[in-house]
Amino acid sequence: MGSTSLLHLLLGVVLALLSVSLVEGEDAYKYYTWTVTYGILSPLGSPQQVVLIDGQFPGPQLDLVTNENVVLNLVNKLDEPFLLTWNGIKQRKNSWQDGVLGTNCPIPPNSNYTYKFQVKDQIGTYTYFPSTSLHKAAGGFGGLNVYHRSVIPVPYPYPDGDFTLLIGDWYKTNHKVLRESLDSGKSLAFPDGLLINGQAHTTINGDQGKTYMFRISNVGMSTSINFRIQGHPLKLVEIEGSHIVQNTYDTLDVHVGQSAAVLVTLNQPPKDYYIVASTRFSRKVLTATAVLHYSNSNSPASGPLPSPPIYQYHWSVKQARTYRWNLTANAARPNPQGSYHYGKITPTKTIVLSNSAPLINGKLRYAVNKVSYVNSDTPLKLADYFNIPGIYSVDSIQTLPSESTPASIATSVVPTSLHDFIEVVFQNNENAMQSWHLDGYDFWVVGYGFGQWTPAKRRTYNLVDALTRHTTQVYPNAWTTILVSLDNQGMWNLRSAIWERQYLGQQLYLRVWTSERSLANEYDIPNNALLCGKAVGHNNP
Repeated sequence: MGSTSLLHLLLGVVLALLSVSLVEGEDAYKYYTWTVTYGILSPLGSPQQVVLIDGQFPGPQLDLVTNENVVLNLVNKLDEPFLLTWNGIKQRKNSWQDGVLGTNCPIPPNSNYTYKFQVKDQIGTYTYFPSTSLHKAAGGFGGLNVYHRSVIPVPYPYPDGDFTLLIGDWYKTNHKVLRESLDSGKSLAFPDGLLINGQAHTTINGDQGKTYMFRISNVGMSTSINFRIQGHPLKLVEIEGSHIVQNTYDTLDVHVGQSAAVLVTLNQPPKDYYIVASTRFSRKVLTATAVLHYSNSNSPASGPLPSPPIYQYHWSVKQARTYRWNLTANAARPNPQGSYHYGKITPTKTIVLSNSAPLINGKLRYAVNKVSYVNSDTPLKLADYFNIPGIYSVDSIQTLPSESTPASIATSVVPTSLHDFIEVVFQNNENAMQSWHLDGYDFWVVGYGFGQWTPAKRRTYNLVDALTRHTTQVYPNAWTTILVSLDNQGMWNLRSAIWERQYLGQQLYLRVWTSERSLANEYDIPNNALLCGKAVGHNNP
């Protein structure tokens, strides 16, 4: 009798623990079905065709928790092939899900593809957007926020609310017309306006005395933006997955493809205040406004809009150099960020990439080390997996620029080895801002400088607490250096985040490779992988 009672007691304890874990446990999987369609909206006041995700512009916001798995069925109802890429999500061991034309076949019209990926060991502010056929100029973008697991704290008080602000330049012209202009060899005109969350004017509501997180992403095509809130300082706490030393700013420069998170306390008199985004470094300044509305406000926003920085590039560089890794804070993992001493590692390879805008066959192209990238009908990742020859070349692009090399077109790949630690220098000899993004990784931005990079510039690098991020700006007639630990096997896109430049060839792929085929290094090809080009007819597992 006593043993039976004890058994019942133990069973009750186990059931109680299970019920607690079911209530408090964090979901391992998130399932979505999204349908991509066209729609007619008027973001800048004139009706135009836009790309909708599940009928929304911008698309639905993905709110995830570190290490959750995403199973997302994307149904393409457009009249042309389509892909989404997950900007800043590392796709650990899984470049199969990266959603760019070097890794994935595009989803044909009236068809679908199910993405399956994990937000492994990440926390922060990210986005998604279309990677195909200049669809980004029509929409299809959205916010992607990865929150911390409850067992791992963040280095700031948990905010009372969370707002995602997708800010970017916008054209009234249809994306197909813009694409035809680029195909004909013409550059795009200056954008027609700026949007905040798909609108020229919007309202954010909050309570006096509370602190909110504002997640700011530049989802535009070409222009850097400056962000500011009337009467409210911005405490910068996170940039693209890095927890940083928490400085306070009046305004923030956010370049194309970049994201940042700030804390804002509503500690001013109860009224409405302007939220302002404006273009930087442009002769014509475009501005979009939103309103920060205190819930107890009885007064509309008034007074002049808060001013942008007076100074230009040197001011922006100075601000960028104030961003520092918080060495004692964790990110998604429990170990402190600073426990990885990147500055003590000797790079195995230096790659210097110089951008240019040559005419090739009488048409404008954009190039890296004089090579302008063209997409193959067969994704490079599939060519690698199925050993299909002739799809790409590892000899077409040099890892150092040469002025004597004529400009050419190629499907260019830079070969690297798994566990290489590389130094990449972006050399910008043009008078325009550049912005560079690397899929599959974050990287340490260790140096900025004007003029020509030389090995002597390494003395200026920050080898202690440079932050990690996935997209870095390069100022006109200047250079930026990043360090990358190549610990993620796959085929990874290194591209201009300025979409006209990406579309006309300012990109390449890093092949991070090892001869050992192991699930410890990389997952097998998905059983639902789409096949196209010369991969058609090859057997999926």
